[in-house]
Amino acid sequence: MPEERLPDGVIARPRLVELLDSGVAGPVTLVSAPAGWGKTTLLGSWYRTRERAGGHAWVSVEPGDSGGRLWSYLRAALAPLVPLPAPDTRPAGPETRPERALLDRLAAVLARRPEPAVLVLDDLHRITEPDALDALAYLLRHSGGRLRLVIGARGEPALGLARRRLSGELTELRAAELAFTEEEAAELLAGQGLALPAARVRELCARTEGWPAGLRLAALAARHHPDPARLVEEFTGDHPAVADYLTEEVLAGLDGEAREALWRAGLVESVSGELLGALSDRTDGESLLSVLERNTGFLVALGTRPPAYRCHRMLGELLRAQLRQRPAAELRELHRRAAGWYAGHALPAPALRHALAAGDWALAGTVLTAGWPELLPYAEPARADAPVAPTAPPPPEAVRAAPELALACAAERLDRYDLSGATAYLRLVAEGERRVDGARRQRLALVATALRLAGARLAGDGAAVRATAARLRALGEPVGAPAPGPGGWSETPGAAAGLPAPARGGAEAAPPGAGGPEVAVLPGAPGAAEAPGLPDAVGARVVARALLGAALLDEGDLTGAEAELALGLAEAEPAGLARATLACAARLALVRAARGRLGSAEETARVALAAVSRTDPEPRDRAYAYLALATVALHRDRNAEARAHLELATGRYGAAREAPVEAALAALVRAQLLRDQGDLAGGHQLLLAARRGLAGCGRAAELAGWLLAAEADLRTAHGDTDGARELLGPALEEAVPPTEPLAVALSRAHLRAGDPHAAARVLPDWQGPRAGDWPLPVRLEAGLLDAVTAQRAGDGRRAARTLERVLELAEPEGFRRFLTRAEPSARDLLAAHLDSGTAHWPTLSQLVEASGERAGPAGGASPLLGEPLTERELTILRYLQSILSNVEIASELSLSVNTVKTHVRNIYRKLDATRRREAVRRARELRLL
Repeated sequence: MPEERLPDGVIARPRLVELLDSGVAGPVTLVSAPAGWGKTTLLGSWYRTRERAGGHAWVSVEPGDSGGRLWSYLRAALAPLVPLPAPDTRPAGPETRPERALLDRLAAVLARRPEPAVLVLDDLHRITEPDALDALAYLLRHSGGRLRLVIGARGEPALGLARRRLSGELTELRAAELAFTEEEAAELLAGQGLALPAARVRELCARTEGWPAGLRLAALAARHHPDPARLVEEFTGDHPAVADYLTEEVLAGLDGEAREALWRAGLVESVSGELLGALSDRTDGESLLSVLERNTGFLVALGTRPPAYRCHRMLGELLRAQLRQRPAAELRELHRRAAGWYAGHALPAPALRHALAAGDWALAGTVLTAGWPELLPYAEPARADAPVAPTAPPPPEAVRAAPELALACAAERLDRYDLSGATAYLRLVAEGERRVDGARRQRLALVATALRLAGARLAGDGAAVRATAARLRALGEPVGAPAPGPGGWSETPGAAAGLPAPARGGAEAAPPGAGGPEVAVLPGAPGAAEAPGLPDAVGARVVARALLGAALLDEGDLTGAEAELALGLAEAEPAGLARATLACAARLALVRAARGRLGSAEETARVALAAVSRTDPEPRDRAYAYLALATVALHRDRNAEARAHLELATGRYGAAREAPVEAALAALVRAQLLRDQGDLAGGHQLLLAARRGLAGCGRAAELAGWLLAAEADLRTAHGDTDGARELLGPALEEAVPPTEPLAVALSRAHLRAGDPHAAARVLPDWQGPRAGDWPLPVRLEAGLLDAVTAQRAGDGRRAARTLERVLELAEPEGFRRFLTRAEPSARDLLAAHLDSGTAHWPTLSQLVEASGERAGPAGGASPLLGEPLTERELTILRYLQSILSNVEIASELSLSVNTVKTHVRNIYRKLDATRRREAVRRARELRLL
């Protein structure tokens, strides 16, 4: 039985409690993870809340316990639940397996129980005798379904669980489920007296991947750190506290061969059995990785076929730190093997990284020239620390002999988001360009311009991206096209991107031919073998369109982004450019989803995700595809699916930081999900933050209008129609087109306020010639409101015709939400239309049934927060949960006491509270904590 008092700082985790509750409906629940993932804490807290109901027993296996001792514990624990005659409950002695007769009697008594008996076995991995485990499996099989095992273990015990997994009789909670969410992490840290800004909590959660022990170690380290927020940047896998824990609790438990395999797996971004074989000459790589994934919890399956894995971020950092202590020659050989394997499998980006780390300059040059379009970063990396840095830069003489090598180094630096490093190498390319001529010089100019374009994109310099993209397309044009300037360089784009333009040199050779020369090793470049590849003209067009489309999306120009991305995808996919396909398809899917082209968005997102398995294990771009799928699912009224995709888009394996446009589109989805849960205040906070984030995006007026309209709709849903109209009236007068979303939201507010004439008056013409260019969700909402206002005006025929036209537009794309979550008057109109006859009877009947079940937000919705809390106030609010005084909070945050008191007074005012406990309670009601 767990001890009376749980460890300090334990927080409630309802989602895991629900999993355990549902698990004991079946025969076996396995909570399996290595030390530090909170198995015992979770099981203990769950057990204490359930034991009072009866029918529960607990056994903790201690180090050194034998199988015989286990059965002594089991008989004692089960005695209150399944009493046996005294002679049969005597100790089993040293035997590891009780007599069959005892097992049969115990099983028979269990089978006669009216309710199942729940037996929690914690740390069962300490029992290794096969006879003892066989007896436990026998008892489970013969107890008539009245024994439920809840097992905590570091690995999978030998209880025949594979068969139960196949039959659906096994519930499993592994490291992925035990990992803390951002909200849980913030609560845990606050309970330890450590309140960090939300961005720092998010970063720490990403660094630890929600590892409970890692979060606790971070909290302990922060207590003695002069700047706890800065500690997050320093808290890596080779931090002394983390390194000691992982070494003692994870690595020390492995045999020498498994530990060596894990070290080699840590060298690469992701590892398959075949790649592990290339690195270690093993033939059992796939089975070994599967065992390590199950038994360590620090090897994460990527869900690919064939199976591939990556190291947990903190373990990977530790393994790489330990690898750097190996002899340099051994490390270079490992990198050389990795580079050869990646090159042989058409994965140029990791091949280039490892070739440079190995010092194999010839291979690096070959990879660069054979596949340069696939070496460009189309987004900042999700994990900038994942690739292994080169052990040493190429010697100057090698770069002078082959400027292509400098291009390779610049590409690798950009892929690590190192703009200054890329700049330095591009200067060397400029110097080398003067020493070559002809086609080789033209190729240098083209690839260097592509790298400058990628640098401008990462630097967020939209003007430089547009100019450099035009230059790149010109360099890839066939003979006879307008030639670029001397040397093919543009001074302005390079300077604006922070990547200095190289010195000019008169390019005497003509541009590539109509098809462009095949991408092969350049004349005189390292590695003289021919490597047929992609025509330069295709590569230049794809790269220019992919990067320009990404930049336009970042600026909020959805129309311009869609045009470029569609053209880029049309050429990237048939050309086999996986990275460019992913970049174009993922963003294009998001734009199409936002505009309501749901079918096309879903198909394009699937194209993007199919390209993931051929590129990096966790490409940053995939967040756009998952966000597109979340948007599609939301419009189709599949909230659980929308939440799952949204978590994949913005969770711990997503972006290091979201771009403002991406964050705004995510906020639109999340705010609607919160609204359905009755959390209007939470949605309001999200939309306000997203609007603030768009302030620097010069072309985001359309998206800002969507956010404002969504904010007004939340006020209307809460019954604050005056607030919604006050918000929208001035905005409509001042806003630049398009204003249709604002007008639709204002019409809805008028209708909810009981003024259908005003609603009809402001409603835009959703069937006019220009309406075809509107986002389809806006057009459908306008059509539904038009039908409702017609019905209110007594024109039932026009209402029916209008609603039929709305259904005609909505049905092909699968739109449901705008109808099933509509206002009561709209739902009544749907029911009446179903009775009067429709060409969309099957769809409409389903919608009417669903709308009756989903009548909008809960009646007990929390009120909106009139004035949002600032980030500093939110930080101090988290401290208010703790026992720290204002003086101690000021010390923790390096603020004056008066400053803290001012913030506290503002918090009380905004939360309508008069003391600390009331403010915390109110904040929890508003989902601010």
